[in-house]
Amino acid sequence: MVALVVATTTDPASIGPASALLAMPGWHPGPPLQEDIPSFVNGEVRLIKHDNSIISEDDLDTRWEEATGEVVDEVIFLSKHKAASSRPALTIHPIGIPHLRQDEVPPSGGKPGWAAPPNPRMGPWLRVLKRIAQEHNLTPEFEITLEATHHGPIVSAPTMFLEIGSTEEYWKRQDAAQAMALVECLINIRIFGCFSYNYLSPILFKLVWEGLGLGGGGDVGNWKRNNDKKIVLLGLGGGHYAPRHMDIVLKDGVWLGHLISGYSLPMDDPNQSKDAKSTDGIGGTWKQAIKISFEATKSAFPGGEVLAHLDHKSFKSWQKNAITGFLAEQNIKVGKPQDFF
Repeated sequence: MVALVVATTTDPASIGPASALLAMPGWHPGPPLQEDIPSFVNGEVRLIKHDNSIISEDDLDTRWEEATGEVVDEVIFLSKHKAASSRPALTIHPIGIPHLRQDEVPPSGGKPGWAAPPNPRMGPWLRVLKRIAQEHNLTPEFEITLEATHHGPIVSAPTMFLEIGSTEEYWKRQDAAQAMALVECLINIRIFGCFSYNYLSPILFKLVWEGLGLGGGGDVGNWKRNNDKKIVLLGLGGGHYAPRHMDIVLKDGVWLGHLISGYSLPMDDPNQSKDAKSTDGIGGTWKQAIKISFEATKSAFPGGEVLAHLDHKSFKSWQKNAITGFLAEQNIKVGKPQDFF
């Protein structure tokens, strides 16, 4: 079982962290995925670089398995983040477009009515990333945040995106790239918080790299090795950056699944709908989005209990009533903030 890290040479916010990561000792060339997609190997980590848009290369996990015989346990994409606000940010998010109808064309990769299993490391890594950013003096200049589930590419293994945003100035920032690369290095780290990124240097890189435990030791955010409370948050509602869900995820021990924002829960107002076919009179693909995101989250956390967490203030009363009713029909429990930690 290997972790597949994916970068693209067309994106400075992707190739920057990848280059910083590969500058550390221990990497050696691996088998190419195809002639123009080289790979690099270190322990159980595989890093591949391609020359296309990060969202355009589908099925990299299954293609790797077919090419090498190695089973991909998780996928981590390195990417730029765009935002209208241009606010500098480091973000983590799951992927999928579960709300789109089959006849709709995905604007940014993926396929309609699909969501990849969310990488269980997202919650723990958000907390580590926040700590790294603070130690590396990136905050408050950079916002450390989650994003809601969105875009492709298509993958089958548990997946997350790590992104640097929100303009070209920040995509090329080496300090942000180093911070993201160090998160990647925490894949098998046994201890963290024992170093200061105020003194970032090649020696520190070597120290951190030697502390990864590639020959053994515990990693950060490994669901299979965790024996604590196994409750998983499925976020429903709110804006793209999911502040109310993130307030919970920043607590120690919280596990995170998909985050389905309000815009990914399209609901037809029953007072205006002339052809509502759902049992509660509310059309739209909101039920599809909830069901797909729940099933994908459950598949990524075997043995866990997935609880929906609603951003109540983002819904109108009729929307909240419809959603809670549907959750009850699907036997999906609703959790309060204290249920997750």
